[in-house]
Amino acid sequence: MASANINQTSISLENKADLIEAISSGEKPKEQWRIGSEHEKFVFYKNNLAPVPYEGEAGIKRLLEGMEGLLGWKRMEDKGNIIGLIDPIEGGAISLEPGGQFELSGAPLETLHQTCREVHGHLAQLREVADPLGIGFLGLGTSPKWSLEETPVMPKSRYGIMMNYMPKVGTRGLDMMFRSCTIQVNLDFASEADMAKKMRVGLALQPIATALFANSPFLDGQKNGYQSLRGAIWQDLDEDRTGMLPFVFDENFGYEQYVDWALDVPMYFIIRDGTYYDMTGVTFRDYLNGKRMQDTPDTLPSMQDWEDHLTTLFPEVRLKRYIEMRGADGGQWRRICALPALWTGLLYDQTTLDAAWDLVKDWTEEERNALRIGVAKDGLRTPFRGDNVQAIARRVVELSRNGLAARGQKNGAGFDETQYLAALEETVALGMTPSDMLLSRYCNEWGGNIDRVFEDFAY
Repeated sequence: MASANINQTSISLENKADLIEAISSGEKPKEQWRIGSEHEKFVFYKNNLAPVPYEGEAGIKRLLEGMEGLLGWKRMEDKGNIIGLIDPIEGGAISLEPGGQFELSGAPLETLHQTCREVHGHLAQLREVADPLGIGFLGLGTSPKWSLEETPVMPKSRYGIMMNYMPKVGTRGLDMMFRSCTIQVNLDFASEADMAKKMRVGLALQPIATALFANSPFLDGQKNGYQSLRGAIWQDLDEDRTGMLPFVFDENFGYEQYVDWALDVPMYFIIRDGTYYDMTGVTFRDYLNGKRMQDTPDTLPSMQDWEDHLTTLFPEVRLKRYIEMRGADGGQWRRICALPALWTGLLYDQTTLDAAWDLVKDWTEEERNALRIGVAKDGLRTPFRGDNVQAIARRVVELSRNGLAARGQKNGAGFDETQYLAALEETVALGMTPSDMLLSRYCNEWGGNIDRVFEDFAY
């Protein structure tokens, strides 16, 4: 956490060190490294497969209230509306994405065994509340049949600002907000050098993760022509705050360089007394230099403003007090465990991290960008240096297995964490992504009936 002397105090470019410290204070010795998984899922009514609105006897609000009663977690509110829950003891949270996608942000845990138990427990608790309401949950990268007009809007003030701004800077921002889901993992770093290597490996290999987890071949009730439409959506969203961050591969990259990039990204908002004020015409650097939007309170910038701003940056790998891996589509239970397993294996064992860097260190910026574009369309079949992504993915999964085996974290039955890579090992062996599996069913046993995805792939 940031030091107490800077939290919620005014900041300026003259003490940029405070902004850097808000990130560098995340440094931890290896024995304190943790794994924080996140996953989103679409919420639907089982009787008609319609999306669930916020209000109503069986709405999202009622679902959150039921989870509050079951778990005893602290509620989060926005203008009197319940919008999430926080575990006051372990640190996990439940939150809502703009279209009602239900997200679990897991507690920081020591092992993947704990992470998977947390996921299993969450889904069981959720069903306990949701089943009487006739609500189901679906893990895909994009919603398979609901239009933007059919998708409900959650009552979170920041989303109103984003909805107004997104169409000004890209064509797919609203699809990202309302019709996409992801699985992510948050991991720690020991030092600036450790952070830099993990960021570089994470960015270079993020397209490989996108291919391995590609799971969004449908939109508007039909095939969309992509393996990961979600991955394609992020390519036309807002170039100021998204992408592959080429400066991370500069020799001098460190905390300050990330802060300098973040300072020049337009803001979304500031919050004063529970009210969100639009700041989309102002970069954070402008804000520190006194620029404001019309009708914005003339208050001093606070450290909370900076930390809020960092959460509105959406590169393929995001740096805060930890590193966030952001390239995977939403998916089924095994995939929710496989995503943190993949990255924990790659980044939490030094020998494996070094080997992963050796694999990618001579890739050019053009090649990294081409991979990002290619895998959204072609998944594991994307060509690369005379071969394809499937070959790279096979090597990446092998490296991750080596890293997890080296960690030696065993559960009560004596199994180590490598078991959580099974879904990915099947993917690289068969050369078939989750999207390939879905498309095969859609074209064959489902007979082109998209509704079958809700029956066969709901949690």
